[in-house]
Amino acid sequence: MSSWDTADLAAADKKYLWHPFTPMAEWCAPGNEPIVLVGGEGALLWDSRGREYIDGNSSIWTNIHGHNHPYINAAIKRQLERVAHTSFLGFTNPAAIELARALVRLFPAGTLSRVFYSDDGSTGVEVALRIVAQYWHIRSQNRRTFIAFRHGYHGDTVGAASLGAAAMFGTTLMHGVPVRQVESLPALQDLPSSQANQTAAVVIEPMVQGAAGMRLWPQDTLAGVRRWCDKSGALLIADEVMTGFGRTGRMFASEHDKVYPDLMILGKALTGGYLPLAITLVTEQIFSVFLGDVEDERTLFYGHSFTGNALACSAARASLDLFEQEQTLSNLGAKISLLSEGLGRLQQNPSIRETRQCGFIAGIELRAEAFTGRLRESKRLGAEVCLAARGRGLLTRPIGNTIVLMPPFCTTDVQLNHALGAIRDSIEEVRHAAA
Repeated sequence: MSSWDTADLAAADKKYLWHPFTPMAEWCAPGNEPIVLVGGEGALLWDSRGREYIDGNSSIWTNIHGHNHPYINAAIKRQLERVAHTSFLGFTNPAAIELARALVRLFPAGTLSRVFYSDDGSTGVEVALRIVAQYWHIRSQNRRTFIAFRHGYHGDTVGAASLGAAAMFGTTLMHGVPVRQVESLPALQDLPSSQANQTAAVVIEPMVQGAAGMRLWPQDTLAGVRRWCDKSGALLIADEVMTGFGRTGRMFASEHDKVYPDLMILGKALTGGYLPLAITLVTEQIFSVFLGDVEDERTLFYGHSFTGNALACSAARASLDLFEQEQTLSNLGAKISLLSEGLGRLQQNPSIRETRQCGFIAGIELRAEAFTGRLRESKRLGAEVCLAARGRGLLTRPIGNTIVLMPPFCTTDVQLNHALGAIRDSIEEVRHAAA
């Protein structure tokens, strides 16, 4: 029997907390008891009432090797016995140094070679925007506009949100960065030279737009954007916060097109889903522009209190070790195939408009017109299906009417099939309940 007082925890949560992207009126309603997650092992989570779930969205797309992994646990404990955190402003630490060296060695020589640490994907994007803006300022070039793709999402801090989230969520911002949104690669290529010549950088989520509902780019899109940037002189920023570290079947999504950007942002799975950490990687050519005296305005005046945090860097270094020790990418191929087979079966369901897959990332878009009553026009259709899936031992979140399935890489074949079955049965439950 669970030793947790779930009722007390739920009541305290409703009284004191404010959750992100959560309708708080519904959350705080008397009849709603939040799921209080208290434990995990591998791809499984347990709540305070002892119920077991498959972590179907990898704890918001962060966990790759599984919860409570002994190797990452041990790495954090070793570092904790030394020191938890020290300033990175004017100081350094072995964990941050070793992680940066290991990360740079994942890329070919002459590409991405410098690591700037931050706290999460949003701040990693903010770093990239600040670097690019100052880069062009130092070079005395009038390139101030960033180009982003419609439906893209790059975080919720002000600069990052200017690239996409502000429009996506209807947010009104008082400040931001100058952004021009385009629909596609052809739209980018059609921009007049007067606009191209004022572009500071193009920002893209390689291969798949996550928060857009797992929308896949046409093949070679990233390569086309690279060519446009080379021709126009703009920099290329690859936001691999979601796609990095194996999600697409390779370590980085950019590898599929054999393209290396001028800046790359990594986060989420960087620490294996353990601790907040992000990095902004840049080329040596960009970094070299910032070498000079403070009086020359060549110092990057940007940073965070927990930049280069030793505990987070230790977790990330251990996560990288596991890719080699457990042959993660090699073993992932069979699971990607199994996921593809399961999505193929789901696609035959008339309640599903489309299934989309990129590596071990899946989006299952519901056909709203297949439902009756209030759900036909409701924006809560996906949420209702995910709620029903909880009763079948699966935790995940929707993006609109698209169900996301992105479990940890350690998910077993049995667990993956169970997750797919839970989605199938939950769709039918909701469809019949709405009739």
